[in-house]
Amino acid sequence: MRRPVQTLLLALTGSGLLHVALFTDTYLRYVKAGLRPLLIVSGVVLLLLGLAAAVTRGGRRPASGDGDGEEHARGNGRVLAADHAQPHDHPHGQGDAHGHDHGQGDAHGHDHTGTPRIAWLLFLPAFSLLCYAPPALGAYTAARANNKPVAVQKKEFAPLPGTSPVPLTLTDFTRRVQQDRSRAVQGRTVRLTGFVTPAGDDGGWYLTRIIFSCCAADSQTVKVRVYGREAPPADTWLAVTGTWHPHGSLGTRSAEPALDVRDARPVAQPVNAYTDDLPLTPS
Repeated sequence: MRRPVQTLLLALTGSGLLHVALFTDTYLRYVKAGLRPLLIVSGVVLLLLGLAAAVTRGGRRPASGDGDGEEHARGNGRVLAADHAQPHDHPHGQGDAHGHDHGQGDAHGHDHTGTPRIAWLLFLPAFSLLCYAPPALGAYTAARANNKPVAVQKKEFAPLPGTSPVPLTLTDFTRRVQQDRSRAVQGRTVRLTGFVTPAGDDGGWYLTRIIFSCCAADSQTVKVRVYGREAPPADTWLAVTGTWHPHGSLGTRSAEPALDVRDARPVAQPVNAYTDDLPLTPS
């Protein structure tokens, strides 16, 4: 890979990072929103490095006769190699062997002068940042991931508001079901928002959220099992209203985070889909 191509690769990568971080929300498919400034800084640095390399190369002027000197040196090298290849007065043909060894050394040196062709694949992620947005993580990923462990609530749970339905995140609902000794969610109508993940061969399904701790590589899922309605298409975003499905002992780890659905309405996917925020207002 020649130096101009390396310079182009730097500039493309920097431009791609700036494109996804400044002009689109695509970066949210890779990292948390709080890392946006770091993406912008990285893009600027890569772009400046590429421009600096291009300017430096463009400003260089070869010294007089450099090209001729290089060709002359190469010619001398070939002449010397030819001289060594001629037979000499050595016993047992040692002169020929000596010349052959020199040829092998020259060929060996040639094998390591170029960058491997596989390096051209580096252009694929650079172009993808500019031209192609990968699909967001969804039901396929969630169906193959374990549930995110819900942290233990050390403080006492605050009373639930008197509104009905009560808007809760999937994490809050799970924590209430498994840790709230007051059993405040028993009999209460709640509203949860997430996307549909098929539960398996039994035809059931989960309401799901994928949460980034830092980036897509460390994503984890929170799922609530839904009963009482056939599974909608996978990856459909819904606001689901219902009551806790009695399974296990409420307020203990044996309780299943599950909902008997009363109503399910499609909602738009949030811009930042990789958090567990309060439910959206159904459209």
